[in-house]
Parts: sequence; structure tokens; C-alpha cells
Amino acid sequence: MRHKPVFFLRRYTPILALVVLCLACLPESAWAQYESESDASIPLENFYIKRQGISGFRRILSKVTFGLSTGYGNTTFKHDLKGYGILQNPDSVPKLFPGNTVGTGYSKWVNKITPTGNTVQAGAFLANSDTTKLGFKGKSFNIPIKATIHVEFDRYRIGAGYSFEYTHMGTFKPTNYGDRISAFNTDFSSFFLKKYFGMIGGTVYRYNEYLLVIDANIGGYSMGKNFDKSVMQKGVYLNIGAAVEREMSEYFRVFVRPSYEIKSYKITPPEGGQSITNKFNAFYVNVGVTYRFPELRRCFLKTCKAQMNHAHGNREYRSRVHPIYKKQNPHYGENHPNLIKYKGKNKRKLSPY
Repeated sequence: MRHKPVFFLRRYTPILALVVLCLACLPESAWAQYESESDASIPLENFYIKRQGISGFRRILSKVTFGLSTGYGNTTFKHDLKGYGILQNPDSVPKLFPGNTVGTGYSKWVNKITPTGNTVQAGAFLANSDTTKLGFKGKSFNIPIKATIHVEFDRYRIGAGYSFEYTHMGTFKPTNYGDRISAFNTDFSSFFLKKYFGMIGGTVYRYNEYLLVIDANIGGYSMGKNFDKSVMQKGVYLNIGAAVEREMSEYFRVFVRPSYEIKSYKITPPEGGQSITNKFNAFYVNVGVTYRFPELRRCFLKTCKAQMNHAHGNREYRSRVHPIYKKQNPHYGENHPNLIKYKGKNKRKLSPY
């Protein structure tokens, strides 16, 4: 009995050698992955087909990120009336006059600068910018709706965007002679501010799933029909912000972005003369989300419950049941990362099962 293994090897050694020789002579393709399902002549559950790569268009598209946000803004309207004087008649709104020409008056210089005649009444107060710095200042608030699109390269990003803002006008108060010059309100209570811009920025710090992003928006704006475009000269505006982003998944982020914005415009009387510069810088706090196009297509099989990236045949797909707001481990899905025995009242049981 103890010599049977030795006898077996001696008897069948030539046959085993022949089998090994035949296997060595098989073509290389017999051991490699199949390029397509049509090349497979044996069941696919035993041999893998070589997976198709991600298309170039899909790979480029996966670099594109969309963003949508809203929030709150506080705008300070302020203008310097250098080259003008102020006439304050009793029980009347203040009016401007150029230089020392008191008889030539202007009103609505925030948005139109309408010529009006001045009449100096008894008890009127006159002030000139030659002796004192004159101007008015008003607070407004904004509710923005902002959409962006950008492309990310490593930690850098470049893109464009559009913002539509409801702006409520406040009361303008004099910066000097507050006891002699009255405040005034514009002839409109609100307007819609439209902004279009390019953006550039980058990630400067990361802590786990949190990112600190510094970026700038540079572009133009339109202030609506309440402003006379024919007497306005607008420049570009600059918005600089620092966003804190939280990665909910590889495609989806939420963020909060405080920012400060610098912008101004000039209004010139129709007949010419000294321009009035109106500054309306603003501070914003935006909250929103961003979404990046996935590299992989969504799984076509409605009954498929796989939570991680997986393959059907020679094509790879992403899960159709994994929510975009949950980060996915590359090795297994995380819809339910905690087992039932670690949840709720089961945590206090010695044997939850």
C-alpha cells in the first residue's frame, strides 16, 4: 500500500509530460482575454472579455462641472459729487448743480440724471464740493441666482457663468451735512441685475473631503430698464471669493462661498460736463451645489442592484442604485456601510442575531 503513489507516478509520467507539452504548444490567444463576445467560444463566466475603454468624448465630458447657487448680498451704493454742488430747498429733495451755476439743476443722478431748473427758496441750504466733499450713500440687498460651468485640470479650474439678481434699493443719505441735507429715495424700489462673467481659480487646501477654493469672476453686467444706458459708462466688475466645498461623492459637491465684488459706472449729463461716478460694491454669501459628468455610463440593466462600478460583457458601467450624494468606495458600494447589528437598539445587544 505504501508503494502505490510511487508506482502511479512511474506509470503515468509519460502521459503527464505529454499533457504539459500540449498545453505549452497552445497559441497565446488561448490564455489572453477575448477582445469581443463574438470571439468567445466558451462560457463567459469562466473567462473574461477585455473591457472597452472610455471613449474620448466621454473622458472630456467628465472634466465639465456645472454649478448652481443662491444666497444673499449686501450692496453699498456710493457716489462722489466732485465738481457739483447741492441745493436743499425746504420740504424738497436735494438737487445738484454744476460748479457755481445754481440755476442749472439735476435730479435722478443715480440712474438717469434728468435736467431740471433750480429755484433758490427762502431758507435753502447750499453746499459746494469746492469746499466740502459731497455725496450720498445707500444700502441695498440682493438675492442672486447663479449658474456656472467650468473645467477642472488637476487642482485648477476655468469656466464661465451667469447671475440673475433681485436688487432692492435703500434710502440714500448724505455723507456730509446730514442735519441740513435730506435723504432721498430713487423713483424705483428694485431692479434686476444681470451679470455674465469668466471665472478662474484653484484648490489651495484639502482636508479629507473638504476643499478650500480661491477663485475670481470677471465680466460685465446689465442693470435693467430703470437705468438710462445712453448716459452710462460701465466697466468690468471683479468678484473675488473663497469657497469651502464638501465632496458628497465623486460627482457631487455642496459649497458655501463668501465673496466681495467691486464695480462702478459713470453717468454724464446729456449736454456734457463732469461725470458722476457711482460705486456699488457688494458682499455676497452663496450656497449651492456642483455636479460633474461621470466617466462611466449608467447601468442599462434595470434589475441590476450592484452598488459599485461593474461590467456587463465587455463594457463597464456605474451603479444605477448608488445615490450621487454618497461617496463610493472603489472596491465596494456604500449604500449601507454600517451593518444592521451596529444600528439602533442592536448596538446594545450582545447577540443582535
